[in-house]
Amino acid sequence: MKKRKIQMLLFLTPLIVLLIAFVLLIPYQKALVLQYQNTGKVLAYISLSNTENFKIKYTHSIHLSDVVESYTVTEDMSILQYELMYEDFAIGMPSDAAEGEVFEQKDGKYYIKNMERIFPSFDMRIGKVRANHRVIYNEKEYPIGDVIDPGTWIRIKVEKISMLQQLKGVNILES
Repeated sequence: MKKRKIQMLLFLTPLIVLLIAFVLLIPYQKALVLQYQNTGKVLAYISLSNTENFKIKYTHSIHLSDVVESYTVTEDMSILQYELMYEDFAIGMPSDAAEGEVFEQKDGKYYIKNMERIFPSFDMRIGKVRANHRVIYNEKEYPIGDVIDPGTWIRIKVEKISMLQQLKGVNILES
């Protein structure tokens, strides 16, 4: 009887180890991921379960007013920019919409709407001085500098992440 238990244990142990590895390593959770440079290392993430829209808000370094970039996630997990809002025509800001887009001025702000700019990912450097980069998700703002050191170059993309990546990264919604 004891020999049978040992055989059963020797049979089940590798299966349990494989099951744990499977649960930890297989990507399953769709997330907006903030990676360290182009390494694939997850620094922070937002699980995309409620909505697939998000915004990036920052203070422009020259004219010191807010800029808001609005995005949605496509079926193939690309990022589609559909709107840009800004307050000044200063350096680095567009003065008109591209073909097919709509330019509006409303309440002292400028909007470019109907944008269809698709990116597999995009890079940005977290501002050290003025930018105060924030992610807006479900109408709530989350300062990126609270979870990632200012000055860090990050890549933003949408992908499925594993339980292990979730454990290593910071869930912005819970910070």
